[in-house]
Amino acid sequence: MSLAMAEPDGLLAAGGDLSVARLLAGYSHGIFPWFSPEDPILWWSPSQRMVVEPGALKVSRSMAKVLRNRRYRVTTDRAFGAVMQACAVQRDEQGGTWITAEMIAAYTELHRQGYAHSFEVWMDDELAGGLYGVAIGGMFYGESMFHRRRDASKIAFIHMAQHLFAHGVGLIDCQMPTAHLASLGARLIGREPFVARVQQLLRCPMPDTVWDYVYDHEPSR
Repeated sequence: MSLAMAEPDGLLAAGGDLSVARLLAGYSHGIFPWFSPEDPILWWSPSQRMVVEPGALKVSRSMAKVLRNRRYRVTTDRAFGAVMQACAVQRDEQGGTWITAEMIAAYTELHRQGYAHSFEVWMDDELAGGLYGVAIGGMFYGESMFHRRRDASKIAFIHMAQHLFAHGVGLIDCQMPTAHLASLGARLIGREPFVARVQQLLRCPMPDTVWDYVYDHEPSR
């Protein structure tokens, strides 16, 4: 990764395609695509990576109260396409999105082949929030999340982390640092230790049953 640029931090290459083989090769070496619609495909490996490790997830008192007192359902892989589309819309409303039609098609194919997955939060039988990412071995690479109701994306993230860590995932990659992710227990690590962890965890496959998750929560009385 010594070829990655210092400015902009982590830019490694431009071009190529978003085939399943190329995406899997990239993720397996700590590299991910991120580009605007007018740009070529850009590949990144930042000098520092935001990650969540087993035992590091933080649930604040206020969020614990939300988890107790809201009625919701959490599922996996029940609405992958809808989650990606919702993430794209929310990002675009915030000033632009990298989740283009090309990206949606590529990750939909990753999902069809069993590598990309979504966590959905339902409230009143409507999709209220969720996230999607890529799973390879004992790694989960989070890509994007959205909410249509308050705290729905946090509910998705907390359930995702708890569920995956309980089934052998050793690291969740959050890519870029944000205050929101830091509040949930994510921290920065350097590129070299991150890639070393990736290489180790790729040899730790998870059972397919991990992606058959349904959790129905009724408020505490």
